[in-house]
Amino acid sequence: MAERGVRLRLVSNDLEFVAETRPDAPHSAAAFLALLPWETQLVHVRWSGEGVWIPLGESDFALPWENPTRYPAPGDMLFYPGGYSETEILLAYGPCSFASKLGPIAGNHFMSLGEGLEQLPELGRRCLWQGAQPLFITTHPTTGASR
Repeated sequence: MAERGVRLRLVSNDLEFVAETRPDAPHSAAAFLALLPWETQLVHVRWSGEGVWIPLGESDFALPWENPTRYPAPGDMLFYPGGYSETEILLAYGPCSFASKLGPIAGNHFMSLGEGLEQLPELGRRCLWQGAQPLFITTHPTTGASR
């Protein structure tokens, strides 16, 4: 039987998504789960194409590289542990090639959305044309404790 990740609920205004952490990125998933419940904001990416991101500044999570990619599919979430650019979390909503002002970078693919994918283009549009959007993340009620 395949190992399952932790199910999460992500809500931005009237848009709701369900995601699951990936077992092949356990350190990144654990660092992310330690932030929950989390109220933050999504900002449209500047260099990566169709994606939104959560800037984490100089935060150091001491993460190893696990399941790294530059090319997330829509619904994939990457955790960039910092180094060449600031620490961040990226969510692709369309064609995306992860980059920073210094050029191409990779991030740890630690989570993927499984429900609500059809709403991703609208989330991206709002971030692009209306500015930063609120995001509230908790464990999914089917996982156990939630807010």
